[in-house]
Amino acid sequence: MFELAAKLHEDTVALGKFPLSLVLLHRDSNYPWCLLVPRRRDIREIHHLNEEDRLQLMRESCHLAEVMAAVFAPKKMNIAALGNQVPQLHVHHVARFEDDPAWPGPVWGAVAARPYDKEALEERVARLRNALAGEGFEVGG
Repeated sequence: MFELAAKLHEDTVALGKFPLSLVLLHRDSNYPWCLLVPRRRDIREIHHLNEEDRLQLMRESCHLAEVMAAVFAPKKMNIAALGNQVPQLHVHHVARFEDDPAWPGPVWGAVAARPYDKEALEERVARLRNALAGEGFEVGG
């Protein structure tokens, strides 16, 4: 049975799910930052997924990136599956701007994470859920 890694659970808010992946919002308000986590047990790398799941992950990743680009109009969308600290397969989608605190470098460790205030978090969650509606997206985790 699939279980979300504790660190991912701690650092994110569930937006919903696609047919394969959970869609999560990172709690760091420094950047618009979402993650996809395929709901497959004991998967650490994209190449560990079967071919059908790899293709589905790519569809979901592209859709999430397109939605984030439309919602936030970033200079660049950074998409990465690192997993050095959390081995469970997860794919980061970070909207980047020339005036963000880490530009042009990577976001990891650039500045301390800044949590959302309650109202900003609620607004961001609602905005993303609304934008993601359709394409097999379901609200909830």
